[in-house]
Amino acid sequence: MQERVRPEAVEAGEPASAEARRGFFFALSAYGLWGFLPFYMKAVSHIPAVEVVAHRVIWSVPLAGLVLLVLGRTGDIRMAFRQPRMLGMAALTAAIISVNWGIYVWAIAVDRTVETALGYYINPLVTVLLGSLLLGEKLNRYQVVAVALAVAAVAVLTVEAGGLPWVSLVLALTFAAYGYLRKTLPVGPSQGFFLEVLILSIPCLAYVGWLETTGQGHFFGDGGENIAMLLLAGPITAIPLILYAFGAKLLRISTIGIMQYVSPTMIALIAVFAFGEPFGLDRMIAFGLIWSALALYTWSMFFGAKKS
Repeated sequence: MQERVRPEAVEAGEPASAEARRGFFFALSAYGLWGFLPFYMKAVSHIPAVEVVAHRVIWSVPLAGLVLLVLGRTGDIRMAFRQPRMLGMAALTAAIISVNWGIYVWAIAVDRTVETALGYYINPLVTVLLGSLLLGEKLNRYQVVAVALAVAAVAVLTVEAGGLPWVSLVLALTFAAYGYLRKTLPVGPSQGFFLEVLILSIPCLAYVGWLETTGQGHFFGDGGENIAMLLLAGPITAIPLILYAFGAKLLRISTIGIMQYVSPTMIALIAVFAFGEPFGLDRMIAFGLIWSALALYTWSMFFGAKKS
């Protein structure tokens, strides 16, 4: 598989290896920031998850808008506002990602960080399954076994917990659905992200305004520390997404596919060693099945097409 190189880079005489190095740096920075995100979420765990998500949206808007101004892409947003279907699809993807953010913030606040890591490990396998069910994409034999191992892992956790590991499943399903539907937006990743947070900012501003006027909010009149932490919600949300968008454009899909395991690995390590969450035999077995599934999935990206 050839590395995707931007035409403008070729015209400027920039070698493909330089493109790949820059792309790797961007993507690794994004995944690293996402990996450390639980520390921030734990620091704001005294604030309700919905309020944290609202501030993530509100303070992402100016930063995402600034990026569009620098890139000279504001015309795409004006075009989007003239297309009701595009606005509708952006509203749908925005709603899905807000559910994902809300569950993630809540889960870390209530000491279920290990489950969030599992959800993002399962995500690529859910994406493969969605492609098979919705797009008719044929799974190769490695991918069939990988999905079966993931199902077995979910079964182990269901028996251990006495119920489905819904946090992991909802995170995996919403992120996979977001990725699937996000491709229907005929705009770039930076423009799409700005459009999504702009749409979400309307109900979020109304909600935060209501919280503050009723004395339930944590921004105005609740101490400088909370103000600073909630203002940080924007950059912490927007910067990794923007870095990832640039990295994904410069790297092979297979490279991005492997790198996506950096974040959940960091999250799992933080959950166990920093937050002291339990990681007993049942979870060891489940994670072992997931890691085996991901090894097969990764193998399939390189060799599955030739040997299936």
